[in-house]
Amino acid sequence: MDVRDKVITVTGAGRGLGRGIATTLAARGASIACVDLNEDDLNETVKLCEQAGGKGRAFLCNVAKEEEVEKLFADIAEQLGGLHGLVNNAGITRDGLLVKFKDGEVQKKMSLQEWQAVIDVNLTGVFLCGREAAAKMLELGVDEGVIVNISSLARQGSFGQTNYSAAKAGVAAMAEAWARELARFNIRTGAIAPGTINTDMIAAMKPEARDRLVGSVPLKRLGEPEAHIGRTVQFIFENDYFTGRCIDVDGGLR
Repeated sequence: MDVRDKVITVTGAGRGLGRGIATTLAARGASIACVDLNEDDLNETVKLCEQAGGKGRAFLCNVAKEEEVEKLFADIAEQLGGLHGLVNNAGITRDGLLVKFKDGEVQKKMSLQEWQAVIDVNLTGVFLCGREAAAKMLELGVDEGVIVNISSLARQGSFGQTNYSAAKAGVAAMAEAWARELARFNIRTGAIAPGTINTDMIAAMKPEARDRLVGSVPLKRLGEPEAHIGRTVQFIFENDYFTGRCIDVDGGLR
């Protein structure tokens, strides 16, 4: 797909990976529907998309809420004149051990609330957005559509991230299932599993902690939102023989 003048939705676009993905696609001439919960962050991303040479519009939505997601995609199609792609990036973390056991007793367990909060956004939110995007593309009769789910290296199982790991494994599996279901409509799908990427959260770490993190990566450097994740999203959009696979972008970290 040539993304120029195509309407592409990016969830979690207010900052971090989502912002990097949005601006990368905007630089190729796409019109980006920027979705998040923070209006100020969204407005900044929209401005950066326009500076990059594309178009952007802000949409407030909680992707875990079915009614909001249904309205979101109806609004995007109406206001931007179509829908050709989706990048499911929105996500949260609520890290913690499954069971913390010390001095002969269980001191803490991952709560159902901690589990459910991550599953609601990171897994159910991806399902809802993917479903509504696919339905809208079919209703609009697009010649080609693309859906990309942002998974994570954690999908293989990450210490202290039962909830996050389960969700990120799930979104990679959904991309494969959707590829099989939607291929007959020329809607392609894919997933990307980032490793350690240089986002605001990483930048805010103490220098010694950040150095240890970088040292664990075989390439001895962090990935960048635009150069490494944004361009991988771009590759999936532009390669019309790619569908149903997950690309690890992790600097060799396994």
